[in-house]
Amino acid sequence: MRVVWAGWLLAVGMLSVFPVRVREVDRRVAGWAMVLAPGVGVGLGVFGGGLVWGGGVVFGEGVLAGVVGVAGLAWATRGLHLDGLADLADGLGSGKEAGGALAVMKRSDIGPFGVVAVVLNLLLQVGAVAQMGAQVGAVVLGVACVAGRLAVTWGCREGVPSAREEGLGALVAGTVGWVRAVTATAITVALTFLAMSRDGWIYLVSAVGLGLLVAWGVRRRAVRRLGGVTGDVLGSLVEVTTTTVLVTAAALLT
Repeated sequence: MRVVWAGWLLAVGMLSVFPVRVREVDRRVAGWAMVLAPGVGVGLGVFGGGLVWGGGVVFGEGVLAGVVGVAGLAWATRGLHLDGLADLADGLGSGKEAGGALAVMKRSDIGPFGVVAVVLNLLLQVGAVAQMGAQVGAVVLGVACVAGRLAVTWGCREGVPSAREEGLGALVAGTVGWVRAVTATAITVALTFLAMSRDGWIYLVSAVGLGLLVAWGVRRRAVRRLGGVTGDVLGSLVEVTTTTVLVTAAALLT
């Protein structure tokens, strides 16, 4: 039980802005952190969805409610996932071999591929929430947050290597067993069912499934080019999954 609690604290510290102290950090703890990542997504989803709903009350239906929610989530995650998306885009877009691409990703600056990826990502998220309206958009954003962290769980399943011998990727890569990953997925699907009305839950579950499929494609591409996953790769999985869920739901529910 102590390992599970340490894993939860590590998940909160890694995936949100809230500071926590974890005294024991090893691959067992890291594995539980990755399994429990969707739980952190629940908290972030309630926060972001609440901001969208509140923005709808204050500003009415429109873009501003989406901006408030997406900006709030960027703050609550310290922008780390967006930074990961930018770094991965720059690394893959550089056209260099694994070593060179990893060196590009480690730089503190953001290149043109990263800028375009982040801007398009944010525009798609805000536009999708705005199209669905504040009430539906708040629910879908909450589910998308959980799905984004579930993509991290699958990104750390057994058999997925780390691209570096040190860093976050080396700590968490390959730490999640299939049974725990499937269990986390089943719980996410159940929460999705409870979050949406009887008429719309199948569309939202489909959006989650597509989001995880896109994340699988991105992770597969990253492993082929880089030799494994890194913290930046995992951060990018959060963003691409969240965005895919939002855009797909906007297309299916409106």
